[in-house]
Amino acid sequence: MTTSFSPPSLAAPNELGTVLRQQGYAVLDAHSVSALSGCPADALAALRPLWADLPPDAFLKDGGRYRRRRHSCFVVQDGQVTQVPHRAHWQPVEYNALHGGMQRLFEPLTPEMLAQPVLTQLLRWLGQVCSGLKGVKPWFVEAHQFRIDTTDGIGRPTPEGAHRDGVDMVAVFLVNREGVKGGETRVFDAAGPNGQRFTLAEPWSVLLLDDARVIHESTPIQPITQGGHRDTLVITLRAAGFQEEHQ
Repeated sequence: MTTSFSPPSLAAPNELGTVLRQQGYAVLDAHSVSALSGCPADALAALRPLWADLPPDAFLKDGGRYRRRRHSCFVVQDGQVTQVPHRAHWQPVEYNALHGGMQRLFEPLTPEMLAQPVLTQLLRWLGQVCSGLKGVKPWFVEAHQFRIDTTDGIGRPTPEGAHRDGVDMVAVFLVNREGVKGGETRVFDAAGPNGQRFTLAEPWSVLLLDDARVIHESTPIQPITQGGHRDTLVITLRAAGFQEEHQ
């Protein structure tokens, strides 16, 4: 396996589509995210306190207490973002061997979070990126707020291991890292030996993944200081509707 341990080259904003098509993933710094999405940097930074009240994930099959989350769903079409009625998150076991096949009904994003114009703008921008990569379509979008903490000494961002999500594109925004070490991101070619390892460290930097082409995971985090945690906003986009148990 060919693996690089150095951070990947950040995609130049005007080369994002080209980089995604060439290698199946791209990393953007916070300045580029703001410039491309049209979201002011201070408005993105102001979202950070909204990760403080996430309820515990009650569906962790490894018995851990390290993950908190909220989840809501949307459709992005013709530049419009429409929230859909609250629904469970479901994945087949083929994509999530640990938690696949479960109807996981998480608490929704709060009204305060949903009212933030930058959330709508981020979803609209990601719809444009995905349409540029896959063709113009309605996009069925799931937005997850995650906090991985170190209450029990270790937190696992991806307890299911290296995986695909069964969607068209995945966006992993780092919102905050505080008092932790670890949390290394690993991206591997789904059809070949190449992989890359790096750590997202800058708030509102993002990893964009063509889910059909790459596998991804994040390594566990350990505390440096009491209360250490890692906050992310993970957004998935899928053309073929929301994943359903009957599919």
